[in-house]
Amino acid sequence: MATLLHIDSSVFPTDASTSRSVTDAFRKAWEEQHPEGTVIYRDLAADPVAHITADAHTAGFADPATHTPQQAAAFSARVQLIEELEQADAVLIGAPMYNFSIPSTLKAWLDNVVLIGRTAMTEDSKVKGTPVTVVASRGGSYAPGTPREGYEYVQTYLKAIFTDTLAADLHFIVPELTMAPQNPAMSELIPLFEASRERALQDAAAKAKEVAERVAA
Repeated sequence: MATLLHIDSSVFPTDASTSRSVTDAFRKAWEEQHPEGTVIYRDLAADPVAHITADAHTAGFADPATHTPQQAAAFSARVQLIEELEQADAVLIGAPMYNFSIPSTLKAWLDNVVLIGRTAMTEDSKVKGTPVTVVASRGGSYAPGTPREGYEYVQTYLKAIFTDTLAADLHFIVPELTMAPQNPAMSELIPLFEASRERALQDAAAKAKEVAERVAA
């Protein structure tokens, strides 16, 4: 049975969050393809993981037999997150842009699961080749050719992590202009936001089906 690891990081509930709405569309389409499958879900806003500590970090490079009690406890929590990632046949992540970057809760999760010699920088990684779909929503537009193109750090950062470091198969869905309905100064952009959101929902359903079929093959 296929396993999907679904991670949300928006601080807003689904009815007020574009990233959550789009990941929800992906998940529903995935579950239609894999009704007997498993979904591992983490809501990093409601239940954030611990930021990586010195004990958790150093334990990752030491023989477990030499771990102090503090290292053992910290590394055990880190291993749980790593094992969830390793078990996944596909990964789905909601990554809204906050102040030009990803939420700190998502960064904390990444700091825990990126472990050189296990998930990263090794041919033996179980994460290598895993399809990862990231819903990278943002309040404005940072697309090529826009005035804020140079401030796009979400996709560039996550590409460095998932593609270059974890060797995963990364795909982005990018709903933009999500602040248009709330910001009077952006009111004329509401139709573009609505079109972008609808396109993202459609892309999420289509991508979920594509990934589900690939996993089942």
